[in-house]
Amino acid sequence: MNRRNCWICKLCKDKSKRPLSNLTLEEVLQWAQSFENLMATKYGPVVYSAYLKMEHSDENIEFWMACETYKKINSRVRRISRTKKLYRIYIQPDSPREINIDSSTRETIIRNIQEPTQTCFEEAQKIVYMHMVMDSYPRFLKSEMYQELLKTTQSNNS
Repeated sequence: MNRRNCWICKLCKDKSKRPLSNLTLEEVLQWAQSFENLMATKYGPVVYSAYLKMEHSDENIEFWMACETYKKINSRVRRISRTKKLYRIYIQPDSPREINIDSSTRETIIRNIQEPTQTCFEEAQKIVYMHMVMDSYPRFLKSEMYQELLKTTQSNNS
């Protein structure tokens, strides 16, 4: 995704429209305190996801969020179906949205999906979470996108 297509970038540039008028300076500042704060706010995950899309690593947040939903599935039949889908999209080598995990984690998942539990993707989810915290999140805070949002909310606050 380039800057012309990024709706967040457009929002930052066109201050007169203010479509994220509910986005407060306090929320944007909270994002810089910790990754957990970013993910716990209303707009944080949406903005971070847009940033990851520009960075071509949005499969990480998509997988992490899909795992959060997956863990809440109680129906065995639905869990089996969702397990196959998650494997096919994110885990299978050369899959369309393959996440960056080590081979032993991948092999453990392959064994676990034969009889899937709510925790069969837990280790991969932790790895992806650490990738986001240690790699993408610091870049996000330094990014033009975040800096523009910060400036925009500061000027709207004044």
